[in-house]
Amino acid sequence: MNDVSQSTVILKPASARQAFDFDVTIVGAGPVGLALAGWLARRSVTRELKIALIDAREPEDSIADPRAIAVSQGSRMILEPLRWPADATAIQRIHVSQRGHFGRTLIDHSEHGLPALGYVLRYGSIVHGLAEAVHASPVHWFRSTSASTPVQEDDGVTLPIETAGVTRRLRTRILVNAEGGLFGDQKSGKRSAHGADDADNGKDTDADAIADKNARSTKPTTGARDYGQTALVGTVTVSAPQPHVAWERFTSQGPIALLPMGGVRGADYALVWCCAPDEAARRSQLSDDEFLRELGAAFGDRMGRFTQIRGRASFPLGLNAVDTLVNGHIVAIGNAAQTLHPVAGQGLNLGLRDAHALADALSAEGPTPVALATFAQRRALDRRMTIGATDTLARLFTVDSTPLAIMRGLALTALEFVPPVKTALARQMMFGQRR
Repeated sequence: MNDVSQSTVILKPASARQAFDFDVTIVGAGPVGLALAGWLARRSVTRELKIALIDAREPEDSIADPRAIAVSQGSRMILEPLRWPADATAIQRIHVSQRGHFGRTLIDHSEHGLPALGYVLRYGSIVHGLAEAVHASPVHWFRSTSASTPVQEDDGVTLPIETAGVTRRLRTRILVNAEGGLFGDQKSGKRSAHGADDADNGKDTDADAIADKNARSTKPTTGARDYGQTALVGTVTVSAPQPHVAWERFTSQGPIALLPMGGVRGADYALVWCCAPDEAARRSQLSDDEFLRELGAAFGDRMGRFTQIRGRASFPLGLNAVDTLVNGHIVAIGNAAQTLHPVAGQGLNLGLRDAHALADALSAEGPTPVALATFAQRRALDRRMTIGATDTLARLFTVDSTPLAIMRGLALTALEFVPPVKTALARQMMFGQRR
């Protein structure tokens, strides 16, 4: 994991300044970082910029990553000019219901005049497609390279990087932190996107210790919530598939999401099962057959039996959103800016909208603090709406109690019988708030 801090600014006299190596340096070569690099390299206004991409992982590791991710129709529309994976599976209907309680709603692509509501694809597929687009551009890609705490100066940023044991310093006008893992880092005591370390309770970093008397702290605050849940994920096969239908099923054992992934007869689904950490730990120790029996008992028989599971893993669930996206010449996007509960599948979509809006701002204003200020202003409403809606859904739909089950039932029924409300919610999840 790269360590990209935004906590230190050192002012240097003009005589001490060096030439810039790059105009824009992007740390993190996941889908969000790659998409930003691709958009900047593709546009006529920004293609002449010197762009660097810092990738800590081995390229083969990212492309081989089998994890399933969901992207909205809106995300497909902005990604398609770069590269769209051929193996994406369309979601044409979303079925939302409660096990053992009233309330159900269906969201269908035909209601919105769209070919699909969203798509499910492998993480490796989207990375591979976007990487090919970046390879065909003049972006300078530093592979298997780690970034250390940057030093922000009044005219740009100096970023120490290390490749194969060799350390060098890059000077860049704008530094983009697109490295993921904000909530997971917080839980494990690693450094967050803005340089605050839970293990040291926000005390000075090493860079602060060497800063001179002109250094000043600019550590922003963050909004955080630990939902006290763990997600169990994997790919399951069912005996009676319903192709292109995604399921969100709220049960006494925790919410279960099943996302269509194609396969033989369309029988493969990406599983996200949210439950209490102790239950997750217990289920992680079960054999595959025992796990599938418990999953079937919780979900029901709407798709027959669960016959196979592979790629089992787990991770903690929480909300962590930085209040300040921009700090001088450094900007955070994607999971470096916010991590969300997966209940609405909005994390990657929000990050891609971050990257697209940043590309727009840099195209209009160049690699300047003015562009970053414009970006932050334009992203405020969409971030507030999406983070707020996801947090509300996570708190309302992930707690097992009879009063809340009744409230959930009323909410689902209202969505079904008040079409304008359902349409507004669906369009927010597909396209966000555009400005």
